[in-house]
Amino acid sequence: MGLLALRRYLPYLRPYAGLVAVFGLAQLGSLATAASIPKIIQYIIDGPVTHHQLGQLEQMAGLLVLIGLLEFVFIFVRRNYSGVVSLRMETDLRDDFYAHLQSLQVSFHDNWQSGQLLSRAVSDIGTVRRFVSFGLIWFLQTIVTFAVVFVLMMGLDWKLAIVVTLCMLPIAYFSNKFHEKYRPIARRLQDQQGDLTTIIEEMATGVRIIKAFGRMPLMQKRFEDQASLLRATSLQGISARALLWTQLNFLPNLSLVAVLLLGGYDVVHGTLTIGGLIAFMNYVFMLTWPMDAIGWVLSMSEECQTASQRLNEVLDSRPEIADRPGARALERCRGHIEFRGVGFKYPKSDDWIVRGLNLVIQPGETVGIVGRTGSGKTTLAYLLPRIYDVDEGSVLLDGIDVRDLQLRSLRSHIGVAFEDPILFSASVHENLVMGRPVVSDEELKRAIEVARAGFVWDLPWGLETRVGEQGYTLSGGQRQRLALARAVLGGPPVLVLDDPLSSVDVHTEALIEESLARVLEGVTGLLVVHRPSTLALADRVALLDGGRITAEGTHTDLMKSNDLYRALLSQEYETSPEEVPA
Repeated sequence: MGLLALRRYLPYLRPYAGLVAVFGLAQLGSLATAASIPKIIQYIIDGPVTHHQLGQLEQMAGLLVLIGLLEFVFIFVRRNYSGVVSLRMETDLRDDFYAHLQSLQVSFHDNWQSGQLLSRAVSDIGTVRRFVSFGLIWFLQTIVTFAVVFVLMMGLDWKLAIVVTLCMLPIAYFSNKFHEKYRPIARRLQDQQGDLTTIIEEMATGVRIIKAFGRMPLMQKRFEDQASLLRATSLQGISARALLWTQLNFLPNLSLVAVLLLGGYDVVHGTLTIGGLIAFMNYVFMLTWPMDAIGWVLSMSEECQTASQRLNEVLDSRPEIADRPGARALERCRGHIEFRGVGFKYPKSDDWIVRGLNLVIQPGETVGIVGRTGSGKTTLAYLLPRIYDVDEGSVLLDGIDVRDLQLRSLRSHIGVAFEDPILFSASVHENLVMGRPVVSDEELKRAIEVARAGFVWDLPWGLETRVGEQGYTLSGGQRQRLALARAVLGGPPVLVLDDPLSSVDVHTEALIEESLARVLEGVTGLLVVHRPSTLALADRVALLDGGRITAEGTHTDLMKSNDLYRALLSQEYETSPEEVPA
């Protein structure tokens, strides 16, 4: 039942306990006013109408109007406060879900489709909110309504009350059959919504590739196939719900027939008044809407349970890269880096990327990492700021294992620029500062100058120009220069640069290298090298091969003494016989 699945999320209602109390009182008030109307109608029929007392009839009519107004107020308060509470709960839950997503390690996101995460963050949380604001309320109200109406019916005619109760007993059977049938449908439906979201998200982010290769018909076919699958599952759900609602709507009509026959018999024999029979029938009518709502509640309950399970799949994932107990802040960073016996393999892989790797970088020294494609150069760049954690050995910063440092503190001392520059759908200024609390104009201008990103001043609104999703309104070189400016902003004592100049032209590359050479003075740099020209920035070069550092030295020394290093940086290696098509 959705109520059980909600146990984890009901604490989100605690901050709004006062509003929940007001809503609950309004709910009871609306039920009390609705339940009193049949009794007043009974009194009117058996009293003023039967005895032709016109004066009392007018008074009773006025009382009905007053009760109707009270019910109107109670219903307004109930619906208003239930909506306010549920929306606040949804906002808090979505904030926590997003924060949890950010706390999870990169390897978690590597193994999840972005569309599935999007559907959970938007659709599933919305499903939980709808059940809280409607389904849960009607579930509780239905129980209370049945209890109150049953007591009032017993007061009128206990035999008729038992007959109505017997007519309602099949509810349990129909509900159980529906639960067994609808539960797998609800799960498939929400999973397929996530798959469809993934297709749309991939189309939006890869639209340039799709158009360049003329793959629009292929993507359209994928979308239509997934949409058709979703439609078929939705139709199965509609069929299951329609059958349940039809069965449930039949029960009040069946009980109404029984009440008319048996109640009419009692009226004829004088054991029940006409007013009592009409009041009893009104109570049966009061059960019609709750009976109809049970179908909605049960279907929403299954959807809420499925949504809760899907949310739990993410929320139950524990961050593997997080602050250890007792982790401390790094007050001052000298920039001494050591990779000591480091071994690493990507999650769900048995292949070691690096193993037994040792490398020391002295404070103020810039070391370039050279190696074959896939040798693990970028992996080293990931390990220092703990984007991934080592499986063996340790990475030390100023003699402290980076796992013993607070993540926020560690990353605040490291500037990072990766080969694939990621920008956000925000202004240039927001992309550069990335939420840093205080960044002076002088620091900002210096970072822009170092990255040779002066083009930002010519944009329509300067630094406040929005760059669009993933920065695609800019060229690849412009995006990379902004990413580099972001890395050097604030003068971090450690810079990790993964081929930060791959997308810039030769002239701009020379200018950036000249500026970076000044920035790297007194700064510890880990430079992943993909192009020989970038080696001009390195004081020392380390050759990575077979998962280990096999040679270290200056560029000149390694060119003289190491055949693999010389081959990696030579034109012959790039067009070796093995790589030339026959």
